[in-house]
Amino acid sequence: MPLEIVVPQMGESIVEATVAQWLKKPGEAVKAREALVELETDKVNQVIEADADGVLTQILAEVGATVAVGQSIGVIEAGLPPAAPPPTGVPSGPGSAKGDIPAPTKVESADATPVAAAMAAANNVPLDGVAGTGPAGKIGKADVEAKIATPKATAPTPTPFAKPEGVALSGAGGGERPIERIPMARKRKTIAANLKNAQNTAAILTTFNEVDMSKVMELRTRRKTEFETRFGVGLGFMSFFTKATIGALKQFPMVNAEIDDVRGEFILKKYYDIGIAVGLEDGLVVPIIRDADKLSFAAIEKKIKELAGKAKEGKLGLSDLTGGSFSITNGGTFGSMLSTPILNYPQVGILGMHNIVKRPVVVGDEIVIRPIMYLALSYDHRIIDGSTAVRFLVKIKELIEDPETLLLEG
Repeated sequence: MPLEIVVPQMGESIVEATVAQWLKKPGEAVKAREALVELETDKVNQVIEADADGVLTQILAEVGATVAVGQSIGVIEAGLPPAAPPPTGVPSGPGSAKGDIPAPTKVESADATPVAAAMAAANNVPLDGVAGTGPAGKIGKADVEAKIATPKATAPTPTPFAKPEGVALSGAGGGERPIERIPMARKRKTIAANLKNAQNTAAILTTFNEVDMSKVMELRTRRKTEFETRFGVGLGFMSFFTKATIGALKQFPMVNAEIDDVRGEFILKKYYDIGIAVGLEDGLVVPIIRDADKLSFAAIEKKIKELAGKAKEGKLGLSDLTGGSFSITNGGTFGSMLSTPILNYPQVGILGMHNIVKRPVVVGDEIVIRPIMYLALSYDHRIIDGSTAVRFLVKIKELIEDPETLLLEG
């Protein structure tokens, strides 16, 4: 019984996808719940599984094709796979024996003489490719012999200096320069569109500050072994900055809001769903830690580890990526000293963390060496005033530089 492979509903805002790869070929047997095809959407990749045992008989949408929700992209024939055919050149059936010479293919044609037809069959020459020179175009022995004697056409051998594929651009010297054209993946197109939309819509400004990481680093060094033994996860910087961000958001709630342009309203969010940016080879994703204000340091670290693992394995779902009230991105893991992050629209604020570098700073009347991190807050000036943005970032600085207060404010 034929079963259609249909593109499933993958979220309210997703109406189409791209076929990323087929994991089975036509004619291959499949098991129920076995992965068949991977689809790439604007947000995540999703694998479609087989509904029953059977054989994949048809692929209706090739790799790279754009498909709509509800569209049939393949067919499974329920049942067992067909028996494998005998090897080429080995006869089968009654009277055959190993080593027998296979009989020539029988070729019939009413427009060929019996001798010509027999010669064509013996030499596996299709008669429809032989021009007849006999009466009324009848194919004779000489016509078949001429066809046999004609050398087969072969593909031209490229010269060592053949123009490589993709050479199109002219250089300053007038010669062509090699290029490669790489199709944009659907996820990369969506990322590009969203970032451009954020720039075109929001009035984005960035304010900066620096934070002394001495006390946080000392606390981590002192407690990391005990923390990991007790909770089974490492104590990283992200839990400190997540907690500090929530403390600042509570003091400056407009940074945890968004703008409803249609109704001309501000939407104040009474929850703290914090997005943590994760860099992948095919683009950036921002999975969400839900109700982060209700989580302990250990719970935040576990959730970050879980989401980062799902992101790298391509297993993030829409529920992991949708929503969010504020985002944090850590370019410092790649060595970034300073950057101006773009808003994860429609959010109105994003915190950028950077690498930690020992720098000379003035403490009292002395110059000392301290581990310093530069922080950046990009914000939508349509809703957040500059003074609010500066004080928000100063609050994060205060909490990080006094982690005991951070722990107390929780």
